[in-house]
Amino acid sequence: MKDIRLDSPLQGELIELKDVKDPAFASGAMGRGAAVRNPQGKVFSPVDGEVTVLFDTLHAIGLHAEDGTDILIHVGLDTVNLGGKHFTAHVAQGDKVKRGQLLLEFDGEAIKAAGYDTTTPVLVTNAADYGKITVALGDKEISSDVAAAEETAAAPAEDEAELAGLDKEHRVAKLIWKYVGGRDNVRSAEHCATRLRLILNDKSRIQEKAVENIDGVKGQFFAASQYQIILGTGFVDKVYDAFVEGTDLAGTSNNKAEAYAQMSTIQKISRTLGDVFVPIIPVLVATGLFMGLRGAAQAMGLQMSPNVTTMSQVLTDTAFIFLPALVCWSTMKRFGGTPVIGIVLGLMLVAPQLPNAWAAIPGGAQQPLLMDVLGFQVPVVGYQGSVLPALVLGIVAAKLQAALKKVVPDIIDLIVTPFLTLFICMLLGLLVVGPIMHGIESAVFGAVAAFLALPFGIGGFIVGGLQQVIVVFGVHHIFNALEVQLLATTGVDPFNAIITGAIVAQGGAAVAVAMKTKDEKKRALYFSSAVPAFLGITEPAIFGINLRFMKPFIYGLCGGACAGGIAGFLHLAGTGMGITVLPGTLLYLNNLLPYIVVNVVGFAVAFGLTFTLFKPEE
Repeated sequence: MKDIRLDSPLQGELIELKDVKDPAFASGAMGRGAAVRNPQGKVFSPVDGEVTVLFDTLHAIGLHAEDGTDILIHVGLDTVNLGGKHFTAHVAQGDKVKRGQLLLEFDGEAIKAAGYDTTTPVLVTNAADYGKITVALGDKEISSDVAAAEETAAAPAEDEAELAGLDKEHRVAKLIWKYVGGRDNVRSAEHCATRLRLILNDKSRIQEKAVENIDGVKGQFFAASQYQIILGTGFVDKVYDAFVEGTDLAGTSNNKAEAYAQMSTIQKISRTLGDVFVPIIPVLVATGLFMGLRGAAQAMGLQMSPNVTTMSQVLTDTAFIFLPALVCWSTMKRFGGTPVIGIVLGLMLVAPQLPNAWAAIPGGAQQPLLMDVLGFQVPVVGYQGSVLPALVLGIVAAKLQAALKKVVPDIIDLIVTPFLTLFICMLLGLLVVGPIMHGIESAVFGAVAAFLALPFGIGGFIVGGLQQVIVVFGVHHIFNALEVQLLATTGVDPFNAIITGAIVAQGGAAVAVAMKTKDEKKRALYFSSAVPAFLGITEPAIFGINLRFMKPFIYGLCGGACAGGIAGFLHLAGTGMGITVLPGTLLYLNNLLPYIVVNVVGFAVAFGLTFTLFKPEE
């Protein structure tokens, strides 16, 4: 292999790449070369060649030398965030340049005052084509060869001997421990389907770029006061087990309580609603699938006998008839009450002795019971399909039970506490909480339904464009109650059809980024992060790709808005909730073509905008 030698394009102190405080450069992942510490404010061309890349932010410039060498000069660390401030360009992309020609000027002191390190890596990005690469500045030279680069890249900032013999999950876990600040900085740990979730004592100790550059990590971000590291389905379980191995974190994590204490009010409300409704969603998904299958069968002309129809209604209607029992059970469990008391209270709200809510309407077959309370006539009905009355009653019951346990003697607690809890809450539920909350619920539901039904799909356009922004802020669970109410009241969920377009659009934008990325390792990582979006999980695509570059995220929002607008215009609605994109197809078996159109539009708009307008920063 040919050896090459470059004169440093800047004046300052020449240092080795391994001393740069950025793992992407220090590991050699970006290329081989050297760096200049405390550089003077002028960048000169080290070669005769062409300017192949000049970022809009002017913090970095790429050159292609006449001898074939590709060079990247990156002024400072994270200086892309300055947006071009303190930089002046003397050339443009595509210009031919001569060795010694002035390329850029920058104000080093102003950059430092803004909080950025001015250390400037000088890299040969096609280093694999060369043997020894030497960068010279004055009487100092720094050289690197292929073997040294491979050794550095294999274990950035970690002693290779310490990682020798470890399987991938233990290696990743060990590196995460190091880069999040060590064991004394992790307060608690848990994981979800794709992410390791940590509560940390001191966020400033995290080396975020080092975490991102761990082989196996697809991205990292803060959300809902948790530090979340994207690892992917399946692999996250293995890394979590390795991460908590030998610690007292396994089985004793109080991650939710820790995170909850650090949330804003709206995040707390969203997380609480998520904790209540997420356990119910699998039942509603199954019910929706049954509805979809029945609708598809009837659309194909299948005739059902009365008995078969009745049996299918048992499958599809039971969860919604007794929905208050499910909600009250889950709420009691979430707020520390006895779940079985929640079930009984929920069943009381739909007791068969009460007039059925769907029949006790003006002109209906049944009339409300009129109870005289302090001289007021209070209409009492069942609350079939209602959400808010059961939710609020569950909270009241859990708090009341906890208060009673403090005053009721232990010897009679087993009998007295459940009795008083059920008696008081039944009266409150049917005479106070139920009527008030049902009125509020009806008003909110009416407003939302009217918004989603705006002409020309306007409501769907707005929701589809903003839904993934809400996901980023971690408050998307607030819509769970809305979707449950939509299903219980109308039998379908138009919100599901809208958000599936928003989800697939983020996946389309991520795929476009992957296809435009030339680096094979990055491309593979980006594709693997995009795939979960087509199964309804957008966090890897959003936080691992789209938000990092921002423009793909915005193009994804555009795709989501277009798809949501079409879903609203076509009045598309799913027979259930909780699953979207490819799995969500099962909720649209009786209306499959419009669902495919919505998904194709969302993907195509986001992919087309990203592929056409986005230029990856490589």
